[in-house]
Amino acid sequence: MLRHAAVAGTWYPGDPRVLARDLDRYLASARPPAGVPDDLIAIIVPHAGLMYSGPVAAFAYAALEQRAFDVAVLVGPSHYMAFDGVAVWPDGSFETPLGPIAIDASGASRLLEVSTVFRALPSAHLREHSLEMQLPFLKRLAPDLPIVPLVMGEQARDTVTEVGDAVAAAFAGRRVLLVASTDLSHFFDGATADRLDEHTAALVERFDVEGLTAAFEQYPDHERGRFVMCGGGAALAVMRAARQLGADEAHVLKRAHSGEISGDFDRVVGYLSAAFGRSVRGVH
Repeated sequence: MLRHAAVAGTWYPGDPRVLARDLDRYLASARPPAGVPDDLIAIIVPHAGLMYSGPVAAFAYAALEQRAFDVAVLVGPSHYMAFDGVAVWPDGSFETPLGPIAIDASGASRLLEVSTVFRALPSAHLREHSLEMQLPFLKRLAPDLPIVPLVMGEQARDTVTEVGDAVAAAFAGRRVLLVASTDLSHFFDGATADRLDEHTAALVERFDVEGLTAAFEQYPDHERGRFVMCGGGAALAVMRAARQLGADEAHVLKRAHSGEISGDFDRVVGYLSAAFGRSVRGVH
């Protein structure tokens, strides 16, 4: 079962040569990766159009060049389809201009067994860009790494908790990279966005899952993406799972907003990349 690329040629280049050139340029600006834990377990990355979010995402993805993983679990919000629980694409592959990325069918199956919050629902993935925007970096840096794609239909506290616990249980013992796809505040002026996003980034840097949950929940459901994170549930679930898999440190690697690229500071979208893991320096 092949999931065709939905935003290639619009949100990022559809020509593989142009796409590779752009990815390499963003990665070159982010090297060497600084602040990434020795034992990398999870990252938070944005999902806007590549020209806007790529320079920020590269700060997290650059770390993949020095590490090996068995599987990447991608968690993002649903922008186009409302549904209960979390949609899993169970097998096959996802198309990219750089070649297909295989689904880790055993990992997807394991999640479906571990918790009823997950269900095989390919239709929720067909138009969704939150995970697709991660694929070019993954294919460029880890071309043989399989993925388990998860789209959250709703981001309530109970769902976030269940997703985090289930992902940690299902992938314990494997070299897993958890990827949370989210942008920060939406459509404020640059100064307001900086203030809101600085608070969110500080909670991420402190690895404060409860604090970030409280910040997310202080707004009505329809305003959480505007003031905090559109993929706040994905970020919280990944942070929770990373903690259970042994992560004990968090680092914000880069933060920016769309106005820094477009020149329009009246209505911006915020972006952040972060890494979670544990330090093994000096451990023998």
